[in-house]
This record gives sequence, structure tokens and C-alpha cells, in this order.
Amino acid sequence: MLEDKNQGKTDLESLGEFGLIEHLTQHFPITQKSTLKGIGDDAAVLNFKGRQTVVSTDLLIEGVHFDLSYMPLKHLGYKAVMVNLSDIYAMNAKATQITVSIAVSNRFPLEALEELYAGIALATKIYDVDLVGGDTTSSTTGLIISITAIGVAIADEIVYRNGAKANDLLVVSGDLGGAYMGLQVLEREKEVFKVNPNNQPDLEPYSYIVERQLKPEARKDIPELLAKLDVHPTSMIDISDGLSSEILHLCKQSKVGCNLFEDKIPLDPTVISACEEFKMDSTLVALSGGEDYELLFTIDQKEFPKIKGNPNLTVVGHMTAENEGAHLISRNNSRIPLTAQGWNSFAKT
Repeated sequence: MLEDKNQGKTDLESLGEFGLIEHLTQHFPITQKSTLKGIGDDAAVLNFKGRQTVVSTDLLIEGVHFDLSYMPLKHLGYKAVMVNLSDIYAMNAKATQITVSIAVSNRFPLEALEELYAGIALATKIYDVDLVGGDTTSSTTGLIISITAIGVAIADEIVYRNGAKANDLLVVSGDLGGAYMGLQVLEREKEVFKVNPNNQPDLEPYSYIVERQLKPEARKDIPELLAKLDVHPTSMIDISDGLSSEILHLCKQSKVGCNLFEDKIPLDPTVISACEEFKMDSTLVALSGGEDYELLFTIDQKEFPKIKGNPNLTVVGHMTAENEGAHLISRNNSRIPLTAQGWNSFAKT
């Protein structure tokens, strides 16, 4: 590690595990009333005063879930938190705390981890969650991040995947496909850079979709909006693996079918133009791309007037009887069976 020290970088070995945790977490303030004890003891102590607790964990592995050749560490820290908070909001709950564990190889100096934790800190500040624990260890395979998110909700306000009924409307927040197309741009520029390291990519025309990939936002605002509109989702899930996969999860858990209308799927103009450039079908990108972290939910038809015309929400279809199956209704009105073609971390490459 002499090279790193010559460049003013700090070897992790010089801090040790507990010194590293203390250093990286020293500037995380406690803001949640439910956090009685955060980092610094054997375990965190939380008090939710009779409310239901929701917990979700995600694991991000270098070379599988992220590529550090174009993913800045600060963005990675931020995104890692978003991935987990999104699951909490998909339960119609309020996120309150996170724990962060990392396994890191000796090619990362302390300054690199400070960047990672700066992104985590920004996420905790913007989304008002406390960092209350975690762990660090060494890795021989690069960087591994495991985050657990904790949230709270009133029991009868939690929304599961299994509450959809036939004739419920299928609603999605935001727009879809941007994160996947942002990834295509970044992968292309990575290959160009390999051929000509002096080439500086112009990502300005792709700023929206690149940001959707590198710095997604969890939809904390959607449960808040639904409460304000007095809308009661019957089922909900976040879109991490692609629209088709998530619809099929709702169908399976709720024992219903679905008609998804192709012409209703919300697409940003930059996604459409990027799909044309890459000669990809924009509907397939929305169905299978993943990493949008929008919320997909169902509501009773009688609640439609409450969301009608809301710019944050789009009705994309409706649920049907289970024996009708799940279908995409194409622009030319043909029925195409929906298949789960989204992200599968165990798929052979």
C-alpha cells in the first residue's frame, strides 16, 4: 500500500474495525424520537410505542449490482439507501432508521469510504432516517454493501402485495425505463473509454436517464400523497425488477389477473429518444428494465376521482379474475401474456 500513502491516502489497517466504524459514523446525528440508542453500544434501542415495525434488507455487490468504473462512491452510498427505503414506502410505511454493513478490500483507502458514507449521510438527511448500526469487515472480492431499513406504520395502514381484487385499478408513480436506459448510456461510454481513454463523454443530453441510474429517489412522497388524497391502496410493491415482474408478484400474491395497457405506460421523452438511438423497444424496456424505484399499487375503482389528473400517478391497467391471467394489451389491441423478464441475480450470464 506504499503507493496509496504516497498519494495521501489512509490505509484502513491503520484504523482497525472499530476505529473505522467510529470514524465513518461520527457525523450522523440522531433525529428520530423512536431512536433511544444508536451506534456505540452492542445494539440499537428503538421505541415505536405500539406501532407496527417494518424491516427490509438488501445486499449490493460490486460487479453484480454496480460498476465502480462509472458509479461514483458518493452516488453509490446514496443509491444503496434508496434501494432499501423504497421497500419501506412500498409497505405504505414511514422509514425511520437504517443499519449499514460493508465488506471492503484493501484497494479502498479510507478516503474512498468517506465518499461512500457522504452519500449515505446525504440520504439520511434528505429522507430523515437515523443510522443506528452496522458492521465492517474485509473482503477479497471488492466492495459489498448490506443495508437494513426499519420503518413504522399504524397496523391497518400497512399495504401488502396480497390485497388486490378483480376490477381494482393498477396505478404507477412517475415514469419508467429511465434507469435502464441510463445504464445503457453508461455502459456504452465505458466501452468507448476503453478504446480511447482521452475521450470525454458528453452526457448532458442523457442527464435525466443517467441520474435515474446513478442517483434514484425513493418515492417517500407517494404514501404521503395518498394519505392526503384519502386514497387507500389495496396492494403495493416497488418497481425494482421491471414492471412486468412486479405486476406478476401482485397477481400471484393477490390471486388475480391483470390487463396492462401498453399505451398507458408512462415514458419520459428522453427514454423514448434513447430507445430509438439504441434500437430498443421502449415498452420492453419499461416492462423488463428495472431499478426505477417507482411505486406500483392497486386501488378500488371508486377512488379513481381522487387521483384523476394527478401528475404523479398514472392508471396503467386493471386487475381481472385469476383465471384470465396477466396480459399486456398492445396498441393494436392484441393480448400478449405478461412474462417476468426483469432482473434476476441468479441468471446465468
